[in-house]
Amino acid sequence: MCGIVGAVSTRNIVPVLVQGLERLEYRGYDSCGVAVYAQDGQPGLRRARSTSRVSELVEQVASGQVQGTLGIAHTRWATHGAPVVHNAHPHFSHGTGADADSKPGRVALVHNGIIENHDELRAALKAKGYVFHSQTDTEVIAHLIDSLYDGDLFEAVKATVLQLHGAYAIAVFCKDEPHRLIGARAGSPLILGVGKDGQEHFLASDAMALAGVTDQIVYLEEGDVVDMQLSKYWLIDKAHKAVAPAQRPVKTVHAHSGAAELGPYRHYMQKEIFEQPRAIADTLEGVEGIVPELFDQQGNHAPGANAARVFKQIDNVLILACGTSYYSGCAAKYWIESIAKVPCQVEVASEYRYRESVPNPKTLVVTITQSGETADTLAALRHAQSLGMQHTLTICNVATSAMVRECSLAYVTRAGVEIGVASTKAFTTQLAGLFLLTLCLAQAKGRLTDADEARHLKAMRHLPAALQAVLALEPQIMAWADDFAKKENALFLGRGLHFPIAMEGALKLKEITYIHAEAYAAGELKHGPLALVTSEMPVVTVAPNDALLEKLKSNMHEVRARGGVLYVLADADTRIESAEGLHVIRMPEHYGELSPLLHVVPLQLLAYHTACARGTDVDKPRNLAKSVTVE
Repeated sequence: MCGIVGAVSTRNIVPVLVQGLERLEYRGYDSCGVAVYAQDGQPGLRRARSTSRVSELVEQVASGQVQGTLGIAHTRWATHGAPVVHNAHPHFSHGTGADADSKPGRVALVHNGIIENHDELRAALKAKGYVFHSQTDTEVIAHLIDSLYDGDLFEAVKATVLQLHGAYAIAVFCKDEPHRLIGARAGSPLILGVGKDGQEHFLASDAMALAGVTDQIVYLEEGDVVDMQLSKYWLIDKAHKAVAPAQRPVKTVHAHSGAAELGPYRHYMQKEIFEQPRAIADTLEGVEGIVPELFDQQGNHAPGANAARVFKQIDNVLILACGTSYYSGCAAKYWIESIAKVPCQVEVASEYRYRESVPNPKTLVVTITQSGETADTLAALRHAQSLGMQHTLTICNVATSAMVRECSLAYVTRAGVEIGVASTKAFTTQLAGLFLLTLCLAQAKGRLTDADEARHLKAMRHLPAALQAVLALEPQIMAWADDFAKKENALFLGRGLHFPIAMEGALKLKEITYIHAEAYAAGELKHGPLALVTSEMPVVTVAPNDALLEKLKSNMHEVRARGGVLYVLADADTRIESAEGLHVIRMPEHYGELSPLLHVVPLQLLAYHTACARGTDVDKPRNLAKSVTVE
């Protein structure tokens, strides 16, 4: 979602700010902006904002002579107020005098998150004479800081955050203190970048924004406020007590800006689909036997014995996740219960924390998140911990994320940077991690024979080659996409372990093509969805050669009898043949328990090529963001 970059330096910092925004574009946004303290002939606040892409903002900056040594920049995903220029960040305070409506004040601010009590604060500030130029909750923070400012911006921000209810990461500066940048966070990620030679410092919502600028990163904790000046910085914690350097150590973080190169591909999504064999191979690289490379909260390797002890103690698993990650959890439920024989519950993270549940201290709470900063999933984790469930493990793609720091154990997948909003390689690496977790649980419970362990490991090591064979089906899938591009609705069917894969396929199609798509367990057809089936409703069916195949064939006959058109992904030995109204693509091989990792790839390609045929913005679908950092 929204992205922040800020800097205080001795050089013109605008190129760094704009480059940072370009590297945050993958998060999704609908407006962007940059503000600086200009020290030319007319010193003061200056900004440029756009509801187009960052590339258009670059042109504005160049033509408007926006440059300075102190500045902030932002990409916004609209929550409060439409995506129009006057709602775009950065926001300025506007004072309370007669010319407050037209003359910028002294405070410039950018903000990620949602301030829940903005209405009350807005009313109080209007009563003091403040004039508002936007519908955002963010402008409230800028005016509030201005109202509390008495010559010390750090003190004003400290006083401000005490009045804010909700989630925020902010970067703010004041024209009266042109060598000072303040940051604060609660519920939204924010990092401090330490510049070379100690002559500049940076703020960002993502280390990738600072790639090539600095690799010396301090991760701010919940409630931290940081004061940054040219040659020094200091922090206070949520209790407003000074934080010693050892409590927030500087870490070397290598953010891979080169991962954003498209190479020969048309879109990042296509590139990331084809990176899946390598991503799976990299994810499995740290596996010794069936034990994944686990980390503790300090980022150190967690001894396998420690994890095994936890796995022996627990008697059930609770998976918390959102969106695509939720569907990977749904697939894992089948594995965990059938292989490890451990009861497993999967919850939508945004729902879990708001209902009454029955806590069990012997539960292993598993969170799944690509970014490790998903607000709903972090909140659900903290809720579970508050209920006394302290055995926590995350499957996450970002080793330095809040989720990894807050869970007692972490299995970090190695998908690499994923730019496309619609997740692909992050999903399949999550499945690989969850399958390894299943095997570890089964082993800890004494339910995994040596022969089964060897069989599963052999199958996992063959996954990259099997995925390459599936990717070779792309030309056949492109022919399907030509048909789908003309449709406005679609059904996806699966049974058992492949029902979550059908759900993921429907999500991909709706995300990037804007075709309405729904997924059902195929046995549910006659309980309602069959009423939708006509020749204009394509029905995608995931048909592996498993124990439910004959039941699935009966469901397919139900569709054909109503004039529906089937598009079937079938294993070679299913004896399902193409015919009028029945299109079949044969999978290269049946892959048993790991079949979901193969069957999801054609569904990703179908969504991708259908989106290309319809001309949508594949990597940046409307209204969506890559990293969902607000509720």
